[in-house]
Amino acid sequence: MDEVESVENEDRLRPQRLADYIGQKDLKEVLNIAIAAAKTRKESLDHLLLYGPPGLGKTTMSLILATEMGVNCKITAAPALERPRDITGILIGLKPGDILFIDEIHRLNRMTEELLYPAMEDSRLDITVGKGQSAKTRSIPLPPFTLVGATTKVGSLTSPLRDRFGLIQRLRFYELDELTLIVQRTANLLKVEVTQEGAEEIARRARGTPRIANRLLRRVRDYAQVKSIASIDRELAGTALDLFNVDAMGLDWTDRLVLSTAIEQFKGGPVGLEAIAAATGEDSRTIEDVYEPYLLQIGFINRTPRGRVVTEAAYKHLGFFPFG
Repeated sequence: MDEVESVENEDRLRPQRLADYIGQKDLKEVLNIAIAAAKTRKESLDHLLLYGPPGLGKTTMSLILATEMGVNCKITAAPALERPRDITGILIGLKPGDILFIDEIHRLNRMTEELLYPAMEDSRLDITVGKGQSAKTRSIPLPPFTLVGATTKVGSLTSPLRDRFGLIQRLRFYELDELTLIVQRTANLLKVEVTQEGAEEIARRARGTPRIANRLLRRVRDYAQVKSIASIDRELAGTALDLFNVDAMGLDWTDRLVLSTAIEQFKGGPVGLEAIAAATGEDSRTIEDVYEPYLLQIGFINRTPRGRVVTEAAYKHLGFFPFG
C-alpha cells in the first residue's frame, strides 16, 4: 500500500461528527461546551492545544471541530513552515472562523512562532517590509480563526506560545472496550466480518491507539482473505498478528528489542535513552515518542533521574528470569 492510498483509507475511516467519535469522554465534554458557547456567541472557537502520544486522534478531532462549526480546516505541520511566507500565505488564505491545524507544533521555528502571536491574539499579521534602518512593520488584518496545535511534547512548547491557547487538553490512551468498538466500526466500513472476540483480540494488541487498531485490522483482513476465511475470530486474529510480530501485549519487534537490549546489555538499567538508541540502532526520538509512552503505560519501564529501568513485569513477559 503506497502512502497516498494509506492517507485516503485513513480519511475514509475517520468519524465526521463529535457524537461518532469513540473514546476521550472528558475531552468531548469540554469541546461540546466550547462549540455550543461559540455558536451561541457567533464567534470562532478558542485556540486549542491537543497533546499526547501519536495516533490518538488529534488530526481527526480538528476535522470534526471544523465540521461541527461549519468551517474549513487547513492542515499543516510545523516542519513545513520553515519560512515566514509559508505561514503568512496560509493565514491570509483563511476565511472567518476557519480552523488551522498545525501538527508537531513544538517544532515551530522562532520566526514563525512570533508571527503567530499577533495572529492568535489580535487577528493581525505583522510583516516587516524592507531591511536595515528603512525596515517598516506593516500590519494586515486577519479574519478570526482557531488555531489547533498538536504535539507529543507539550513541555517543549515555549511559554509565550502555550499561554496563548485558551484550551489545553490531553488525549489519553484508549481502553480495551473503546478500541473494540473502533475495530468493529472500521470493520463495518471496510465490509469485513469480525466477531466480538476477534475485535477484542485486535484491540488488545493495539497499544491503546486507534490508528494502530485500524492498521492491525487491515493486516488481519489480508491474512483472512488469503486463507479464504470469511470471518475474523479470536483465533484467526491471534494467529495473524503473531505472524506480523505483534504479541499478546501489543509489543512489536522494536519494543522487544529495546527491552531485551536494556536487560541483556545494561542489566535492566538504569540506562540512558541515548545508550539504548546506540545499542539498538534506533533513533532516540523515535524510541521516546513512539515506543516509550506505551511501555510506560503498561508498566514495562520506569523513568528515573538516572535513566530508564526495566520492570519485573517486562522481565516476565519476555521470559527473562530471575528479575534483577
